[in-house]
Amino acid sequence: MRLAKDRADADYIFEAGSLEETEMLAAYLARRSKAGTVIALDGDLGAGKTAFSQLFAKHLQVRDTVNSPTFTLIKEYEGRLKLYHMDVYRLSLEEADELGLDEYFYGEGVSLVEWASIIEEILPPELLEIYIETESAATRKFYLIGHGQPYEAWVHSLRENGVMLHE
Repeated sequence: MRLAKDRADADYIFEAGSLEETEMLAAYLARRSKAGTVIALDGDLGAGKTAFSQLFAKHLQVRDTVNSPTFTLIKEYEGRLKLYHMDVYRLSLEEADELGLDEYFYGEGVSLVEWASIIEEILPPELLEIYIETESAATRKFYLIGHGQPYEAWVHSLRENGVMLHE
């Protein structure tokens, strides 16, 4: 698995001028998620990876407070589906491999991986890649690339229809 190094490779770019617009994208993706969904998040410090994760969790009907798993590495939450929220920023590839992350990636829930590029060699070949870029204090750009099905279909639908609140 190789994540795109160039955001010019993005299949779809979503610009959010507010947290509410970010929530629209998070809700869209959460509605489509099923067991085994993997979303690889990257972006600079403070770009909004955890904020996106919190909104995504909200739309998976997670009731607990979702916060960054920086020091615990993986937090599990119950909702419509289990949510495995990972932050691999402080891990080496070898350490991540020893954790047995495959059990999460191919498990009963959705894996949301912050700083995913650090462990790209052990990510599954099919996933949704999202790079978040800060445009201004309130504006973020989300660069999405679908690797395999159903992610390519999700991105195709976004490209064709944009983010829709109710479908």
